[in-house]
Amino acid sequence: MAVRALYIVSNLIIIALNLYMTRVINTKKDMTTLKYVEPAPMGSSEEPKLITTTVHSYDLQQLRSGWKGLLMGVGMMGVMHLYMKYTNPLLIQSIIPLKGAFESNLVKIHLFGQPAIGDLKRPWKAAGGMMGMGGGSEPKADKKSIEEAEKAGRGGVKEE
Repeated sequence: MAVRALYIVSNLIIIALNLYMTRVINTKKDMTTLKYVEPAPMGSSEEPKLITTTVHSYDLQQLRSGWKGLLMGVGMMGVMHLYMKYTNPLLIQSIIPLKGAFESNLVKIHLFGQPAIGDLKRPWKAAGGMMGMGGGSEPKADKKSIEEAEKAGRGGVKEE
């Protein structure tokens, strides 16, 4: 019973943090233009495409992906706990997502006030997939890559 309560409290903290981050991002509403080249998905024949967006939209997009991750985790734990009667993963899933939420780049920038330079400079590297694989999917924001994508006519549509 205590493990269930810990899991619920942990998720409520993450939900509160995400709601607060949404409020902070919408209050700042940084409309600085952000251009980067999004790499093609691994194993596909697609070309990398140019993305033109704002810092505000990019941060909200990253926050949305955090919400999706939270909901996926809760869904999987719901199946494992309620259907399969496993309780041990509840303890681990009470700690790891909470740790991940407080170590996210959005929290570092908007909550802890760290400047968006170095590793915190947008666009951020995509988190590695299973067992850290998928390392080549890093967005490129250097001038050369952006100019090449613009000349090739790949993307460039502003995301809202």
